[in-house]
Amino acid sequence: MSILRVRTVVRRLFLVLWRNPARWFDIAVWPLFDVVLFGSLGAFVAQENDASRAATPYLLAGIMLFHVLFQSQVGIATGFMEETWSRNLLNMMTTPLTEIEYAAGLATYSFLKSILAIASLSLVAVVFYGFGLGEIGWALVPVVAVLLLVGYAVALVNIGLMLRFGQAAEIFTWGFNFLLLALSGVFNPVEALPGAFEPIARVLPTTYVFAAARGGLDGDALDFGLVWRGVVGAVVAIGLAFWFVVHMLSTFRKRGYVTRFS
Repeated sequence: MSILRVRTVVRRLFLVLWRNPARWFDIAVWPLFDVVLFGSLGAFVAQENDASRAATPYLLAGIMLFHVLFQSQVGIATGFMEETWSRNLLNMMTTPLTEIEYAAGLATYSFLKSILAIASLSLVAVVFYGFGLGEIGWALVPVVAVLLLVGYAVALVNIGLMLRFGQAAEIFTWGFNFLLLALSGVFNPVEALPGAFEPIARVLPTTYVFAAARGGLDGDALDFGLVWRGVVGAVVAIGLAFWFVVHMLSTFRKRGYVTRFS
C-alpha cells in the first residue's frame, strides 16, 4: 500500500471541502443545531422537577456520541459520492490507486472530519449548556471506538448499494443514520422501545455502547460486558460490510455499471 496515494486521496477530499462552503454543513451547521435542539429540550424538561433534571446530560451525551457514528459514516460515503458527482469514478479506476488505498484514504479523511465536527459539538455544548463528554469518564474511549467502526461499516454498505443501484441509493447515506438513531437506545434504554423493535435493537452493537455511556454518566464503573458485546458486534459488522462492498464491486465491474457515473 502506498502512503503517498493514500495521502493524495485525503488531500483531494480536503481541497474539495475547503473550496466548497456547502460541504461544511455537516461539520458546523448540523452539529450546532442538533446540540441546540436536544440541549433546549433537556433544559425545558429540567424545569419540571428534580428527577427530570437528569434528562439534559443524557440528551446531550446521546446526540454528541451519535455524531461520532454519523460523521464517520457520512464522511466516507460522501467522500465516495464526490467521485460520482464529479464524474471522476472512471478516471480514478484507471489509475494505480488500489481499492485498499482508496478505502484507507476515505477512512482517514472521515476520521479527521469527525474530529472537526466533534470539536464544534463540544464547543457549543460547553458554551451553551456547560456540558462536556468528559463527564462519561474512561467509558468514552471504547464507546467512541465502537461507534467509529460501526460508522465505517454502514458507510461500506452505502457504497455497495450505490455501486449496485446508482445514485438513487444515496438516500440511504442519511436514512440509515436515522434508523440507528431510533433503534440504538441513544437517549434511553431499549426497554423503552415498542416491543416489536426491541429484538432489532439488541442485535445492534451501538445499543450496548450507548448503554455503557449512560452508565458512565451515572458514575458507574465501565461495564466491560456491554463494551465487549459492542466490540464483537462492530467487528462482525465490518466483516459483513466489507464482504458486501467487495461483492457489489465485482458486480459493478462485470455489468459495466461505471457508465452510470461517467
